[in-house]
Amino acid sequence: MVKRKLKTPFELQTYLETAGVKRRIVNFRKNQIIFTQGDESRSVLYLQSGSVKITVNSSAGKEAVIALLQPGDFFGEGSIAGQPLRVSTATAMGPTSALEIEKREMIRVIHDESEFSDRFVAHMLKRNVRVEEDLVDQLFNSSEKRLARALLLIARYGKEKKQEKIVVRVSQETLAEMIGTTRGRVSFFMNKFRKMGFIKYNGGLQVNDSLLRVILHD
Repeated sequence: MVKRKLKTPFELQTYLETAGVKRRIVNFRKNQIIFTQGDESRSVLYLQSGSVKITVNSSAGKEAVIALLQPGDFFGEGSIAGQPLRVSTATAMGPTSALEIEKREMIRVIHDESEFSDRFVAHMLKRNVRVEEDLVDQLFNSSEKRLARALLLIARYGKEKKQEKIVVRVSQETLAEMIGTTRGRVSFFMNKFRKMGFIKYNGGLQVNDSLLRVILHD
């Protein structure tokens, strides 16, 4: 009787934290470009540590920040959705480490490993909801509310039970690009939020959950 070889149990976190035959860990320094809009789209990346800024550029050269990513986020997933070229630019905002998974390997593991597939699908659903919310935010909310929402999202509001959350170091210029306003307006509202106790500076920006009042207030 031929003994059937048992399949090694799939360890999701181990997979996402270690290199393999068709995946590698890549490291980037602050402000280093990970990929550029127009590059060939050949892989998906999983952010292990650090933070990443996703931007798009118009034909006129105007740049817009469309997302700030933190550990646990996937990016570059357009490669498995039929996009031959990158449609955005990814830049490390500080020392950053990511797992780069080749396109074919990404398709294989989504197909073969249900735990990985569930994790990735949950990420994509969350990303789609975020895109819809961003559109509504831009169409109907004031720049003050858009800034408050952006800060809460960066601080991962609701993800932890801590009263205060230290967020990534993000410039006022970047915040202005994210919410579609000027740096001067961002500076004005940041000072207002600080005076009201919604945020504070203590070796880095801290966002208090009470900032949610700005969004809820009509």
